[in-house]
Amino acid sequence: MSINPNSVEARDVAYHMHSYTNARAHQENGPVVIDRGEGAYVYDTSGKKYFEAMSGLWSAGLGFGEERLVQAATAQMAKLPYYHNFNSKSHGPAVDLAEKLISIAPVPMSKVFYTNSGSEANDTVMKLLWYRSNALSQPERKKIISRQRGYHGVTIASASLTGLPNNHRSFDLPIANVLHTGSPHHYRDAQDGETEEEFASRRAEELEQMILDEGPDTIAAFIGEPVMGAGGVIVPPATYWEKIQAVLRKYDILLIADEVICGFGRTGQMFGSQTFGIEPDILVMSKQITSTYFPLSAFMMNERVFDPIADESNSIGVLGHGFTGAAHPVGAAIALENLKIIEERDLVTQANERGQYMQQKLRGLSDHPLVGEVRGVGMIAAVELVADKAAKTGGETPGALGAQANRMLEAKGVISRNMMDAMAFCPPLISSETDIDFMVSTLAKTLDEMHGSL
Repeated sequence: MSINPNSVEARDVAYHMHSYTNARAHQENGPVVIDRGEGAYVYDTSGKKYFEAMSGLWSAGLGFGEERLVQAATAQMAKLPYYHNFNSKSHGPAVDLAEKLISIAPVPMSKVFYTNSGSEANDTVMKLLWYRSNALSQPERKKIISRQRGYHGVTIASASLTGLPNNHRSFDLPIANVLHTGSPHHYRDAQDGETEEEFASRRAEELEQMILDEGPDTIAAFIGEPVMGAGGVIVPPATYWEKIQAVLRKYDILLIADEVICGFGRTGQMFGSQTFGIEPDILVMSKQITSTYFPLSAFMMNERVFDPIADESNSIGVLGHGFTGAAHPVGAAIALENLKIIEERDLVTQANERGQYMQQKLRGLSDHPLVGEVRGVGMIAAVELVADKAAKTGGETPGALGAQANRMLEAKGVISRNMMDAMAFCPPLISSETDIDFMVSTLAKTLDEMHGSL
C-alpha cells in the first residue's frame, strides 16, 4: 500500500479485521475511512464528500448528525448511563419505548423483548419458538421456514435463516430445523409467460408442499422480510403475501415479519407489513429504530406467542435468556426521540412521496442497455445490471458488473452497495429531491461510461 505508514488507513490494515470484506484484498487496497457526517452526506479523512445512498447499512433514516438524537443520548447518559432488565428490573426509557412500539404496531401485539441487533433478535425469536413448542407439549414443532435470498442475520441461528450462499459457505450452516423455500423474485424466478399472480400462486403451492412433506406438526413458523433487502431488494409480486399467509393459516403456522430494514418508514408506511397487508405474530425491528445512532433491536409478539412462553417460565421458574446490553436506557432514549422526530416531521409520508419520486427517476434508466430491472418501493430500490437484456445475464463473472459500478459510483461521490449485479439504493428518509437527482444522474453517467467501455 502506498500510504503513510502512520496514517489511520495503514493502522486500520494493521489491526482491524472487517465485516463483509475480502481480508486479503483489504490488506492490499486499504479502507475508505469516514471521518464525519452531515445530513444525508458523509466525508472521508481527505475531506471528500459522499451521498450516503445506503443510509450506512439501510439504517440511518435521519441521516448523520441529527442533534436531537445526540442530546437525547447525552441527557440519558448523565441520568442513568446503563441498566438492565434481568430479575424484574426496569427503567423508564425501556418501559416508554415498549409502550410506544405496541401503540404503533400494525396489528395487535402484547409484549416487546429487547436485544442488541437484528441478528440477536432473530436468533432469540428462534430460541423462544422452540421454548414455546415445548411449553405446548409439541416437541416436534421446531422447524422454521425461511426463503432463498432472505436475510435475517449472521449469528449461527440467524445466519441459518438467511438464504444467501456466502453466509453458509465454510461456516457449516445452515443448522438443523431450518428450511428454505423459493425466493419471491418474479424477474429471476418466474417461468416463461408466468404473470406475477401465477408466480405468487406457484410459490404458495411450493410452500404448502414443503409443509406437507415435512409434516405440518413439525413447522413452528415462517419468517420473511416484507421487502427482501440484502438479497437484492426483492419486492414481492402481486398477491404474494396474501397467498403465503393463507397457507400458513391453514396449517396453524406462526408468521414472523423481519422488519429490520423495512420498519419505521422505509417502504412509505410505518411498517412494511402495512404496505403489503402482512399480519405477523412476531415483528422484528432494528436499524432505523434508533437510526443506528445506538445498537438496539427488539421484537413484538402477540398473546398467542407470549402466553405459552410466560407459562413455561413460570413452570421452570425463570426465562433463562437475555443480554447484558439489551433494553439499554441510552438506546431506548434515542429510539424514543427518533420516533418522535419521524412523527413530528411526518417522515413516513415524506418517504412515501419522495420514494415515488426516486422510483420514477430510477425507472427512467430502464431502457439503458445495462439495466435488466429496476425495482423498489418507498425509499428502497435496486437496479439490476445485465450485459444481455434478453438473456438477463451479467458479465463472465457473476457480480463483476455490480462491483465495477460500485467502485465508479464511489469515485463520483455516491456510496451504494452491489449485491452481485444489483445496485442497491436506500438513502436517508431526510434526503431531498436534489439529493435523489444527484444519485440518479451519477448512476446514469456511470452506466454510460461502463457501456462505452464494454
